[in-house]
Amino acid sequence: MSLERELKKRSGNSCELCKAVEALQVYEVTPKGPGSITESIYACKTCIDQIENPKETNANHWRCLNDSMWSEQIAVKVIAWRMLSRLRKEGWTQDLLDMLYLEEEELKWAQATGEGDDPEDKIIHRDSNGVIINVGDSVVLIKDLPVKGSSMVAKRGTAVRRVSLDHENAEYIEGKVDGIQIVIITKYVKKI
Repeated sequence: MSLERELKKRSGNSCELCKAVEALQVYEVTPKGPGSITESIYACKTCIDQIENPKETNANHWRCLNDSMWSEQIAVKVIAWRMLSRLRKEGWTQDLLDMLYLEEEELKWAQATGEGDDPEDKIIHRDSNGVIINVGDSVVLIKDLPVKGSSMVAKRGTAVRRVSLDHENAEYIEGKVDGIQIVIITKYVKKI
């Protein structure tokens, strides 16, 4: 059974966040692995657009989290935590955040994008052109890079998909090159 069919069945053919029934699609919750049902949700275009574009966030739309945060699906709870954290200055969201329970591993997953961090403390990763790199983005190497501790050289033009970020250093990201997880300096990449 395809991932989309499984998610349709699980969600009752509605958005797992706001219960909308139109413009639904699979959304992979970063920074987990590719395409598993436990790491994906079935969501409407409105929710996905607001998740991916913080400036487009409409606080009233997210009042739906009052219900969806109780989902048995961890990926749904992770997105609920991230959106409630983003909107924590709204007032009503803090009560919901206080009630939302996540296991330690689930909370680490939710915090992986830095959504709950204070903006002043947030480390921003930028590519060689100054474009912000987020968790799960794809980048391309702009220079041949020798990989420390091996004889491998990561070649210029190599695409690195689904990068993760070092939350302590804005100059480092991580990704797989030729099946090997490596640390890459951001000044040697360009966001795709």
